[in-house]
Amino acid sequence: MEKTFSRQTYGQRIQNHSNPAAKMLLEIMERKKTNLAVSVDVTRSKDFIAIIDTVGPFVCLVKTHIDIIEDFDFSLIKQLQDLSDKHDFAIFEDRKFADIGNTVALQYSSGVHKIASWSHITNAHPVPGPSIISGLSSVGLPLGRGLLLLAEMSTKGALAVGTYTEEAVRMARAHRDFVVGFIAQRTMKGVGMQDNVTDNDDFLILTPGVGLDTKGDAMGQQYRTPRQVIVDSECDVIIVGRGIYGKDPSLVDEIRAQAKRYMDAGWEAYQERISAPVV
Repeated sequence: MEKTFSRQTYGQRIQNHSNPAAKMLLEIMERKKTNLAVSVDVTRSKDFIAIIDTVGPFVCLVKTHIDIIEDFDFSLIKQLQDLSDKHDFAIFEDRKFADIGNTVALQYSSGVHKIASWSHITNAHPVPGPSIISGLSSVGLPLGRGLLLLAEMSTKGALAVGTYTEEAVRMARAHRDFVVGFIAQRTMKGVGMQDNVTDNDDFLILTPGVGLDTKGDAMGQQYRTPRQVIVDSECDVIIVGRGIYGKDPSLVDEIRAQAKRYMDAGWEAYQERISAPVV
């Protein structure tokens, strides 16, 4: 019989993973009772830190795009790490690596941002093939880091569908020590498997494009509710950005209220999922 990971608690699923970053994230989710990740896409370090400090108590993960910070210097990373310790969340740099193995290894370890030194989890496009995983793993695995592959995207007209998604899953199964899951819109259970093969791999599914108040934006982003993502599509982490902090990072009370609202909605959906009977 195949294992039904979607009915297991986050705590029970810790034993399914050997990667330290995956274990860490699941432990935080269980401990804090949250499956909310906030994507902090702002360009000023002051706003970046203010938002993270406000949402920190409500999240399991903070997702960054560190290369859009206009006034970046490495002291910002120390502040981010301090907030990670203070509020008990993991850090996910949404770098979306997409080059050959040697190049991504240098992009991950070196340069201005030195991502591998502070980001527990990062991600990559599978377009270059397995060498991208080998390159990133050579840097990240000794540090206990984890990798997500972009199997699907939430934008209208995205090309990450069909065979592309299936190949991403096959690549992940071949590198279970480092690949901890996917950015995707649904569970990857059974994707890319032959009919007579049992799928016993527990991958984490992190899902952007989550909103309680809107269906999309002018740039092609499409939104679904936490329940649609967690219950219907059996994903694990909801990623929310502008729906929580809007356009004004100074509105601390409003940001805090929205973060709690999404945290509660995500956790309620998770409780519904794990209590549902196995069909």
